[in-house]
Amino acid sequence: MKGSDGTSPSTTDAPIAVVGLSCRLPGAPDPATFRQLLRDGADAITEAPEGRWDADTGAPRRGGATDAPRRGGFLDRDRIDHFDAAFFGISPREAAAMDPQQRLTLELTWEALEDAGILPDRLRDSRTGVYIGVIADDYATLIRRGGPEAIDRHSFTGLHRGIIANRVSYHLGLRGPSLTLDAGQASSLAAIHLACEGIRRGETSIAIAGGVHLNLAPESGISAARFGGLSPDGVTYTFDARANGFVRGEGGGAVVLKPLADALADGDPVYCVVRGSALNNDGGGDHLTTPHQEAQEDLLRRAYRQAGVDPARVQYVELHGTGTKVGDPIEAAALGAVLGSPRRPTDAPLLVGSAKTNVGHLEGAAGVVGFIKTALGLKHGELFPSLNFRTPNPDIPLDRLKLRVQTTSEAWLADAAGTREALTAGVSSFGVGGTNCHVVLSGAPELAVARDVAGAERKDAPARIPWVVSGRSEAALRAQAGRLASYVEERAELSAGDVGFSLATTRSAFEHRAVVLGPDRGALAEGLGAVVEGGAAPGLVRGVVVGGDGRAV
Repeated sequence: MKGSDGTSPSTTDAPIAVVGLSCRLPGAPDPATFRQLLRDGADAITEAPEGRWDADTGAPRRGGATDAPRRGGFLDRDRIDHFDAAFFGISPREAAAMDPQQRLTLELTWEALEDAGILPDRLRDSRTGVYIGVIADDYATLIRRGGPEAIDRHSFTGLHRGIIANRVSYHLGLRGPSLTLDAGQASSLAAIHLACEGIRRGETSIAIAGGVHLNLAPESGISAARFGGLSPDGVTYTFDARANGFVRGEGGGAVVLKPLADALADGDPVYCVVRGSALNNDGGGDHLTTPHQEAQEDLLRRAYRQAGVDPARVQYVELHGTGTKVGDPIEAAALGAVLGSPRRPTDAPLLVGSAKTNVGHLEGAAGVVGFIKTALGLKHGELFPSLNFRTPNPDIPLDRLKLRVQTTSEAWLADAAGTREALTAGVSSFGVGGTNCHVVLSGAPELAVARDVAGAERKDAPARIPWVVSGRSEAALRAQAGRLASYVEERAELSAGDVGFSLATTRSAFEHRAVVLGPDRGALAEGLGAVVEGGAAPGLVRGVVVGGDGRAV
């Protein structure tokens, strides 16, 4: 039940549903591709794209070359350079002055809301919150190399990290909390933690949380290399004897959160449920950047206490798992002390893994990557392999700690009944300065799973089904029709009626519109093809609405 201001009553431990998500990662431009990459055990680490580090940094040279890492997880250049400024109501000149992390965040939040089936226009003037973890500003470094002449009237907002979340709130007209958070490498998971706390306190009824990170300037890679944290061979060996440092990655992700009770009442699809979380700092230790085992143990105990979950029941933990000689053994020891408890059966060790072995360490956005990986696993009942594990790190006694690195892709089963709700997992993310975050997740309630399946199997579609597509321009309309055609072609399980219902009720309608009417998928796909080609087809109606307001029709 919602209060008079649209927010749900405040409870300190209410479960939070993950109802939508999006990502842009190395080798994976969307969640479906990311899931396939994980299932395949694919490695998206490559040589740096041509031209990425060519600019002279002005930094001292060593051996005739910079120390900028040659290997990492990179986005394709068009994923960074290309941006539909008109779609977001931004002038080309302002868009060029904006940090690409601002542009990427706008795209990711829009896509996450679409995935949740939430019309962005319906959130206007609501107390929806935006929480984005970001620690880098490489674009500002590049711009400022040009001196005062490179600064224009848009640089103040375009290069300001705090604007990254604010830009989303402004564009969508959101009046909830709007925070760009820097908690080191724990930033994006801490953003999710704060978003959940904001929902529980009644500050917001819906929250968009996540993080972005782009490696654009060689200086940031040089600083990581000279700090001594990078893997010299560009491979992440999480929990392996060969562990020698982390590999940088880039991209971002966003999730849409709302109270589980509201999600079930509204009939939302649910990826998984946030049962609890905790945030702390090492508060001491051998060095500023050395992890602290006791602090991590305290973090885990508080997270599972708030979640009301017995640590011995947790099946999987998505590690921080950077593949460093010091950090990995400390993380393993803390997990063993709290989750590998004496009550855990010897034949049921805690499974662990790290997405950093697939896409690299996204630093400020690393936490949301692990969160999305785990959410996809819970949604589909799948465990994904952690790569590059051959021989256990001699400082990590896996058997004694009751831990096991998940090295294969397999079904994720929790009990004899096979219920998704019984699946339980944790996600960890730690900052270099000692900020630690852990989130406890469980599978969606069986009610939500059953409703999802029932929707996919519905047979009572009308004789003529409408598929509605739109865009802010003719080119955007054609592109949208092409994406829809490809999406449906790859998913034979989707019913034509359900696709039509979702297009009509959960997608914004822009000025350039087309409606394809047909009795079945084949006829509808033919009509989409005509939209793509700018041609005609039976049952195809198209037109332009002057002054379209973006609301569903």
